[in-house]
Amino acid sequence: MIHTPRDENEAASLIADAFNARTKLSVAGRGTKSSVGRPVEASSAVSASELTGVTLYEPSEMVIGARSGTPLSEVVRMLASRGQELPFEPMDYRPLLGTRGEPTIGSVAAMNISGSRRIMAGAARDSLIGVRFVNGRGEAVKSGGRVMKNVTGLDLVKLMAGSWGTLGFITEVIFKVLPKPERAATLVLRGLDDRRAVEALSAALGSPFDVTGAAHVPSADVQGSRTLIRLEGFSVSIDYRLGEMRRLLKRFGTGDIIEGRPSEGLWQAVRDATLLLDYGDRAIWRISAAPTRGPEIAAQIAQSREARWFYDWGGGLIWLATPVDGDAGASVIRAATAAFGGHATLVRAPDGVRAEVDVFEPPSVPVMTVTRGIKDSFDPAGILNPGRMYASL
Repeated sequence: MIHTPRDENEAASLIADAFNARTKLSVAGRGTKSSVGRPVEASSAVSASELTGVTLYEPSEMVIGARSGTPLSEVVRMLASRGQELPFEPMDYRPLLGTRGEPTIGSVAAMNISGSRRIMAGAARDSLIGVRFVNGRGEAVKSGGRVMKNVTGLDLVKLMAGSWGTLGFITEVIFKVLPKPERAATLVLRGLDDRRAVEALSAALGSPFDVTGAAHVPSADVQGSRTLIRLEGFSVSIDYRLGEMRRLLKRFGTGDIIEGRPSEGLWQAVRDATLLLDYGDRAIWRISAAPTRGPEIAAQIAQSREARWFYDWGGGLIWLATPVDGDAGASVIRAATAAFGGHATLVRAPDGVRAEVDVFEPPSVPVMTVTRGIKDSFDPAGILNPGRMYASL
């Protein structure tokens, strides 16, 4: 059974009844990312699909608020009409997961979804300033404020961001926004291997020229390897910064400059990891590490398994595709992150694989003790998205 409350009071009543009856609930927005994480061990579901509408938009204050089930596309269009945007460039998981429907603004907060611009603008949680949710007891909770100067009290906002619906059913979110840049241009360096590319990206990110995208796509086709550096802002500033960036990176090659739709399409493919779709129905992993360690992690994995990958965030984020056989590469990948530092998340795999392996990086015993305590505080009966992040939680 799927419950679709129409307002926060209805959601609170529904979850309170589930708490009293100890009914396990799967928590979702519109279900476009329901196959991420472990399979939820629940008999009923609660969806935010009917909780829609922008509740606050103050362009001069650069904040926007919306009910959690509001389509992300609606928020993006409204912001674009006033020359603004969500600064963290949220990823669209639908192409990678093969799902349809509309992603919601609430899921962006619940999963802390960010894109390539995170290296400059921070993650979704860094722009999230207010949230309303219903905890596992059926109690409505408000945290944060409607403008930055009013954000006080316990920082439950950051706690809810990335909690994957395990601590509460989000009903409303408020984000700070930024002006949309006038122009974007991408410097493309060709022919660099992974280590050399990360060296170039590190130099670019360490410069004063405000890089908003830094990615590397290893050689896998006739185009050869491509190292991508994006600059955004006013047109005059872009011209100057491109010239300075070329001078800074001249030891890596002169590079080409692309703009407009080709540049936008390329960064969309990086953001949404669709660069891996050509490799078939593989397991998809998302590996975070120190940028300089990224090539070492990828090389160690490739010694034991067939794998394809590319880098975002200056080399600090590795998107990797590998066959689904066995544990979908979990043991090999986690051995590599243990050796060089970092953590890995299994983003796409069949239900059976996701039920058997650790989808999220296994926390240390002390961290798991804290995590369990937080879960017990917010959801004492364990009815919200049970098992989605960890098998015993």
